[in-house]
Amino acid sequence: MIELTHLPIDLVSVLRSVQSPEAGAVVLFVGTTRETTDGRRTRWLDYEAYPAMAERILADLEAEARRRWPLAGCAIVHRLGRVEVGEASVAVAVSSAHRGPAFEAGQWLIDRLKESAPIWKQEHWADGTCQWVHPGLDLPGTPAGETPP
Repeated sequence: MIELTHLPIDLVSVLRSVQSPEAGAVVLFVGTTRETTDGRRTRWLDYEAYPAMAERILADLEAEARRRWPLAGCAIVHRLGRVEVGEASVAVAVSSAHRGPAFEAGQWLIDRLKESAPIWKQEHWADGTCQWVHPGLDLPGTPAGETPP
């Protein structure tokens, strides 16, 4: 399951999508919007993506994880649009016969997703300012409503 959605992430569906009689381990990572980042209070996040490219990269990551680890199931779901504090912005679930491969694959997937997926996060701060954030990309002062280059 690879999905980009503007709706809240249905974690039960994500878990169901990776269940298998062959799997003795299911690992679910859920990234949520935190209230404080580097000492600043977050009001909400906005996520934007280049959907066709993001879905292709997420599918490539899933395929690579399946080559590296003996996975029974794999799901990657990322939220787009406005995400309030406490809400899930990303979910990665994997299942395997044993917990070791499931934990390793899950961590590898979220780490690679953050590095390579064309999904941009705009932090909206309590002081009324905002900033685009992406690993390796620092765009302080990007005006609200503008997508980073």
